[in-house]
Amino acid sequence: MENYEKTGYLKNDFRIFHLKDARKMDIAYHYHDFDKIVLFLSGDVTYSIEGRRYELRPYDVILVNAGEIHRPVIHSDMPYERIIIYVSSGFMREYRDENYDLSRCFQEAREKHGNVLRIDNLEKSSLFAVCRELERSFSSQEYANGLYQKVLFLEFMIWLNRALINNHANYLENEVSNEKIAAIVDYINAHLKDEITVDGLAEHFFVSRSYLMHLFKSETGYSIGSYISEKRLLLAKTQIQNGMSVTEACYACGFKDYSTFSRAFKKKFQTTPKHSGKII
Repeated sequence: MENYEKTGYLKNDFRIFHLKDARKMDIAYHYHDFDKIVLFLSGDVTYSIEGRRYELRPYDVILVNAGEIHRPVIHSDMPYERIIIYVSSGFMREYRDENYDLSRCFQEAREKHGNVLRIDNLEKSSLFAVCRELERSFSSQEYANGLYQKVLFLEFMIWLNRALINNHANYLENEVSNEKIAAIVDYINAHLKDEITVDGLAEHFFVSRSYLMHLFKSETGYSIGSYISEKRLLLAKTQIQNGMSVTEACYACGFKDYSTFSRAFKKKFQTTPKHSGKII
């Protein structure tokens, strides 16, 4: 089975980076075990997420859920500048009750297939000001700085969700270079608990097996089998961390026997399923 790269590691609740690349480069498809926010500042970039593509403008906000396959496609040597925030999904779950859910923006991005937000006058907003102050705080050693960072991050997430709720932000329409592949990706993610085969997909979507395999790989960077396996394992890990029993997660995520699931899980995450329940 092909292994696709998990990039970036997060040992804290959240982390912020300000990056600027002055030359064109090729970035492979990858995913993370945590959620990611990108504030795009400059560049000639198209962002590809789960087979959908977004033409970026300065101050667009990109929301990438944990486990979503993505990559930026850099078209020229125009400096590619962005602020990146990594955030633990477990940390986000701590700030959820019947009145609010700070992960709402990520949930809506997944449900609406709209991973890019265009926010009115973002560069002049409280949201952007808080983001820059959060960035500065990571270079500070002032009193109670860790607590201050947490306060700033929570304020940032509140402003981001308020922008959506108050209709000051719009989900950017995406380009799908192949509607059939987008439909297949959606189908797979909706049926992970069911039996899914290449032949079954080819029959369901009225394409030949060989054409489907070639096209899927070119559009997503994955073979179909690897994509399904990766998604099932990531879903199982999330379900276990949410409190589902290991055995229940195994079968709920489409695995037919526990031993196969356990071996694949340990190979991917370097830990056994029963030891993955605590989110760090």
